[in-house]
Amino acid sequence: MVKSEMPNVKKEFPIKSGFRLPAEWEKHEATWLGWPHNREDWPGKIAPIPWVYGEIVKKISEGENLHIIVESKEHQKKASKVLKDVGVNLEKVKFFIFKTDRGWMRDSGPAFVKNDSSEVALVNFKFNAWAKYDNYKKDAKLPGFISKKLKMQKFVAENNGRQVCLEGGSIDVNGKGTLVTTEECLMDAETQVRNPGFIKKDYEEVFRNYLGISNVLWFGKGIAGDDTHGHVDDLCRFVNEDTVVLVQEKNSADKNYQPLKENYERAESMLLENGSKLNVIYLPMPEPMIFKGERLPASYANFYISNSCVLVPTFNDPKDRIAIGILSELFKDRIVTGIHAVDLVWGLGTLHCLTHEQPIADKKDSI
Repeated sequence: MVKSEMPNVKKEFPIKSGFRLPAEWEKHEATWLGWPHNREDWPGKIAPIPWVYGEIVKKISEGENLHIIVESKEHQKKASKVLKDVGVNLEKVKFFIFKTDRGWMRDSGPAFVKNDSSEVALVNFKFNAWAKYDNYKKDAKLPGFISKKLKMQKFVAENNGRQVCLEGGSIDVNGKGTLVTTEECLMDAETQVRNPGFIKKDYEEVFRNYLGISNVLWFGKGIAGDDTHGHVDDLCRFVNEDTVVLVQEKNSADKNYQPLKENYERAESMLLENGSKLNVIYLPMPEPMIFKGERLPASYANFYISNSCVLVPTFNDPKDRIAIGILSELFKDRIVTGIHAVDLVWGLGTLHCLTHEQPIADKKDSI
């Protein structure tokens, strides 16, 4: 930790100052994005990716600001040209120059927490590239960079003296104290192990102290093709305080069928923080997407909730319109629109993986 960051670092638990992790539908100050640059993330398919990002920015900027990480001034110029070409108002965009390994902001970015005193702070979890890849040292410094640039206090998440590893895509919350996650991602002791030796009680303590969570709901496995090994944002998402959408596969021959069926059975007995029953709505899965022999993590659950719209990944599949229809009924206060993600998902993630919301500080403006 560099000296310039020290004044912003808080040693106490965020919960002691009333901080909590807001639900994604609560009003944002901005959305963070990392402009694409790593060709290895989309081998052979990098060319269309900036244009997909351009459409993402165009839609989100209709209701909030964008904070975009770029590698250099030259990289910023390339991004600006794409954004101008697709009709983005650049007054809604602020660029930050910071060298990254990748651009998956959901996971490498900090968790922004807020309290009832109109304060927003950030929680710095450890990032180790999903315990799978070696190139993550630049990304791991991103929360510190954001803390410094925004002059925002930072809490370093620790348990028994060591920093806790956690990605934003591995959890989802309702903003009232309930969090959903998967055992496959956080509890597997052999594959992509984030925190060796952790038991559920350890995670639940961390969630309570740093994110204000009182109730953790554990699903089993995530979807096939997910190289994060079970992120919940491809599986189950809160759409309001008491309701989730949960993906299901109707084809009994598909690899997803049994694990998703078991998750649905678990959900039927899950309770919220207030003791009421969790409301569960079925969301379909697209047909399996295979590229170069690899199963890709295509899921409609990887949508992103911005201030003015809900962006849903689409896959040239007849179920695209069904998924958008279901989500349109659930988000009546926002425009639900599809973003073509056939190329995007070759990077093994889509809309929610790429974005990270920064909540607005003023509590009277929350939705």
